[in-house]
Amino acid sequence: MLNKYPIWKNLMVVIVLIIGGFYALPNIFGEDPAVQVAGSRFAEVNVSTQTQLNDLLASNGIDVKKSELANDQLLFRLAHADDQLKAKELISSQLGDKYTVALNLAPATPDWLADLGGAPMKLGLDLRGGVHFLMEVDMSEAIRKMEEAKVADFRSQLRKERIRYSGIKIKSRGIEIKFRNEEALSKAEFLLKRTNNEMVFTDVSTDSQQMLLAVMSEEYIKQVKNDAVSQNMTTIRNRVNQLGVAEPVVQRQGADRIIVELPGVQDTARAKEILGATASIELHMVDQNADVGRAVRGHVPAGSVLYYRRSGEPVVLKKKVILTGNYITDAQPSFDEYSRPQVSIGLDAKGGNIFSNATKDNVGKPMATLFIEYKDKGKRNPDGSVKLDKTAEVISVATIQQRLGRNFVINGLTQVESQELALLLRAGALIAPVSIVEERTIGPSLGAENIQNGLSAMIYGMAIVLVFMLIYYRAFGFIANLALSFNLIMVVAVMSMLSAVLTLPGIAGMVLTVGMAVDGNVLIYERIREELRAGRSVQQAIHEGYGNAFSTIADANITTFITALILFAIGTGAVKGFAVTLMIGIATSMFTSIVGTRAIVNALWGGKRIKKLSI
Repeated sequence: MLNKYPIWKNLMVVIVLIIGGFYALPNIFGEDPAVQVAGSRFAEVNVSTQTQLNDLLASNGIDVKKSELANDQLLFRLAHADDQLKAKELISSQLGDKYTVALNLAPATPDWLADLGGAPMKLGLDLRGGVHFLMEVDMSEAIRKMEEAKVADFRSQLRKERIRYSGIKIKSRGIEIKFRNEEALSKAEFLLKRTNNEMVFTDVSTDSQQMLLAVMSEEYIKQVKNDAVSQNMTTIRNRVNQLGVAEPVVQRQGADRIIVELPGVQDTARAKEILGATASIELHMVDQNADVGRAVRGHVPAGSVLYYRRSGEPVVLKKKVILTGNYITDAQPSFDEYSRPQVSIGLDAKGGNIFSNATKDNVGKPMATLFIEYKDKGKRNPDGSVKLDKTAEVISVATIQQRLGRNFVINGLTQVESQELALLLRAGALIAPVSIVEERTIGPSLGAENIQNGLSAMIYGMAIVLVFMLIYYRAFGFIANLALSFNLIMVVAVMSMLSAVLTLPGIAGMVLTVGMAVDGNVLIYERIREELRAGRSVQQAIHEGYGNAFSTIADANITTFITALILFAIGTGAVKGFAVTLMIGIATSMFTSIVGTRAIVNALWGGKRIKKLSI
């Protein structure tokens, strides 16, 4: 029978609409003004902290709707937006500098809906407000670290081949390798050129010294810089995610800069602290022959460095780095057989080989774990670039009991310290320090104004389309308007399901989707009119109208979808936001304008004897 859907297809349409309505529903509940509390390094929030702060806020007349403790973070939902800043100041003064206190907006989704997986769309920086940073990667430090790694590689290769050298040092012009005779230089040059294709080796011997100069090639320097930015982007994204900032935007800009946007965060100082929590570890052997007392007085042996433990105890370590955090693939807090906290470390294959070879020759000797942080203190170098302060402390000294491989543990920590160190290491290590060269704060009031303007544009545009369709296509226009409404609901639902971020250009994409969604129905209805004028029956006209218009609608939407896909692939920021909503809108409009309206038309007129259509 013409114009009749099988039961399964009608059920499919109903189920899709129900699912779309369910996942779009959380967006109508809005957000609660909130204050978020998280422990910074080696400090934690717990039930006692929650009780203490609840009492503090209550005693100061601040109405707390709900306080939540989850994922080592506290969230206080407030009844009034005016109390948000006051609550943040009270909590900050109560807890001190050991905790991160930030303003936030928490979804007000009911618990029953959240338990079923419902969650609102994430809003971008331009709609929700937040902070924007432009960060610069210290490329000189990235190259220096790579040169240090090359020095260690050269030493290892020359020793393995038993080629004697008198010294390897990093100079301003490159890495200088000194030899005692010409024969050793010749053998070394042949070996190193064969095993280090990325380096350029030049014989720079003088009358008194046989010397080889190793310089990184231009291609390799470019690769090192590119890798430094790429790895730092991943690290920063992981850091922010691990520390609880929802939906951060981390994008590359130019050769050595990274854009970081943190929606919902209004406290620039605390946001800097979150980004400043960039840390790594280095493993060094303890210099057992050093006189610690003399080292404290300034007489540190050559090849060693003086560091301090958290307790203030001095420790003299060898300068040579056995292993860095770059090789860490996993870090989890755990307990040893005596229930003492520790951090279980997993290394990649290369790191495992390096660590195995290093510990093989040092069984029975003490090895120290050095915790390193780089922080922007607002200082400047003579050339105007941002100066980063490097802080390092020894967090563990342990005796190597046996040859170790890809897995080992760091002990001597408290439970809080082990959890925090595992979090920082798990998120990755910066291959080079970064500095903030630009910062910008977008207030929530501006975000609310952007939302209002965007919604107004969508409502006005949709109202005009709805009125036109009702007047021009009558009953079929009403069906098209239903499909258009369901289409917007499905766009919101899909974006909520995918945790996509809605930006102001994204709202523009939705406005465009309104026009495109109804365009498919216009093509179908005009084709039905043509079939009726050609003398077809009502049932034949409906059947031919939907069937013949499908290819035209598909062609138009597929080409637009491909364009949006290209915009998403090569665009950044605002362009991506527009492309995401446009692609989702195209996909949902294809369903609602073809399958959805056809189901309604079939239910109302399909298989019936009708002489005239209201079209």
